[in-house]
Amino acid sequence: MNLYLQPSPPFGRSPIAARGISHWASILCVFFAMSFGASAGASQELRVAAAADLQFAFPELAAQFEKQSGVKLAVTFGSSGNFFAQIQNGAPFDLFLSADSSYPQRLLENGFAEPGTLQTYAYGRIVLWLPLDSPLDPSKNGLRTLLDSSIQKIAIANPEHAPYGRAAVAALQKAGLYEQLKNKLVLGENISQAAQFAQSGSAQAGIVALSLALSPAMRTGKRWEIPADMYPPLQQGVVVVKASRNKDAARAFITFLQTDAARAILERNGFSVPAKPVTGGKP
Repeated sequence: MNLYLQPSPPFGRSPIAARGISHWASILCVFFAMSFGASAGASQELRVAAAADLQFAFPELAAQFEKQSGVKLAVTFGSSGNFFAQIQNGAPFDLFLSADSSYPQRLLENGFAEPGTLQTYAYGRIVLWLPLDSPLDPSKNGLRTLLDSSIQKIAIANPEHAPYGRAAVAALQKAGLYEQLKNKLVLGENISQAAQFAQSGSAQAGIVALSLALSPAMRTGKRWEIPADMYPPLQQGVVVVKASRNKDAARAFITFLQTDAARAILERNGFSVPAKPVTGGKP
């Protein structure tokens, strides 16, 4: 399995190699690398665009699928909005696992995704996260913890193209805190970068994906799970890209996501899973 990360600072002890290159240069590099790999053996490899919140769950999913099917996966992690734009511009992906079902739904509507393949595979969750050495306890005051004068920067993903960023803004608005805190917000290119800002000390707190807060680099920190009724559901969708040359294998991976083994991996990594897979149209 090959792993790539859209440009952002290294996250904790992640095995993903992050490179400090410009956004458009990174697209060209990923395009070249994946195209070269495809020409060497397209039938043996699935090229996957995956939301950054899957950074720790996906290697487990891929290993299980590769063992069962013999199909290799080359995955690139990044923001769902950026992948949405790249796929419309011809980026050579076979599968798109988004942190927001609206992006694959729009690809479907615009003719860039294979009809009948859209599925809700998980629901994301967000937490307020502070480092272990912080004197503050988010479990006592929830989001109001962020009003403390010691917190000068709060890391979130960029809400313009990252669903987790939109969820963070919605939660702050629901709590009546957004106007007071908006000048403290530091935006990561994706949720992985936002988590890295908080974990590294570049921000004193972060509103991040539970799936990243449970990672080895962050699990010892202090966290408070933000109630689900404070933000729109992070309904995560997967779809087969219309231009894929490996549609049968891509569909097989979507079917694999419905299995008990895959659902258990997602739950263990901080996601909720739908009671029944939702397929075929709007999730």
